Amino acid sequence: MKVYRSAAEAAGAFGPSALTIGNFDGVHYGHRQILRRVKAVATAHGWKPSVLTFDPHPTRVVAPQRARRLLTSPLERAELMREEGIEQVLILPFTLEVAQLSPEDFARALLVDALGARAVLVGENFRFGHRQAGNVEVLAELGRRLGFETEIVPAVCCRGQMVSSSRVRELIEAGNISLAARFLTRPYAIEGDVVSGRGVGAKQTVPTLNLATAAEVIPAKGVYITRTREVGGPRQWNSITNVGYRPTFGASDELTIETFLLGAIEGAAPQRIRLEFLRRVRDERQFATPEELRAQILKDVRTAQNYFRRVAAWTGRTCLSC
Repeated sequence: MKVYRSAAEAAGAFGPSALTIGNFDGVHYGHRQILRRVKAVATAHGWKPSVLTFDPHPTRVVAPQRARRLLTSPLERAELMREEGIEQVLILPFTLEVAQLSPEDFARALLVDALGARAVLVGENFRFGHRQAGNVEVLAELGRRLGFETEIVPAVCCRGQMVSSSRVRELIEAGNISLAARFLTRPYAIEGDVVSGRGVGAKQTVPTLNLATAAEVIPAKGVYITRTREVGGPRQWNSITNVGYRPTFGASDELTIETFLLGAIEGAAPQRIRLEFLRRVRDERQFATPEELRAQILKDVRTAQNYFRRVAAWTGRTCLSC
């Protein structure tokens, strides 16, 4: 996949393209339907299956007070798009200048002149241009005048709910990571460095890996069955993870993410890990003594071991569909 970082860099090399436009945060099930359709249209005509997305998210520029926490970084999105056959992505820096483009200027300067769009595929709620003045009807009219086809891809439902990045975010932050995984077609994951903890766990309960992450969306407080992967290395472990404030060891306002591996590390401890959240086990709660907490952790470990035995064919990526 080719990733471009400016319209000037893409111009002359991007087209002819079948193009979709959007933020695609999370690259969920609904996004994937659009991406697959882009791939199909591009293949049928000999065009390049392509995406135009933005960084930062447009709301962070035009309405920062309404900016939402993001599920994925631009490069993570690009990698997920590659899985659906997308061959090139323009991650366009979203500036006030871009925000002020009229719908026609946006279509002419970006879609046609820079990106060589022959077909533009978008969702039915797509808006673009200054103050979101353009909608799908405006896009279709501009396509007729400027020489590109327009296709509207209908919204997608899963388990009776509309699939959207906002809904995925709500599910994760409510702890419903199983349904979020259905919407995403994969487990939700966060990544970060392994850092030193307070040392209490290793002495009084069980040793854990403590994760420091820049992820913006964190699952609700509680205990989760997880899969831990070493970033930049081949190792992976079944695991169980606590997200919370360690109430048994005194009040704290620092959120911690602590993971207990169900298997031996065999070598140096990983320096950076990626946690995939597979199933919620229970709420975080305070115990009277560290010994009671340790007993509960061992019970949680047995729950996780039973889970992994039931999905012995697990390959690290769910076979999920709506």
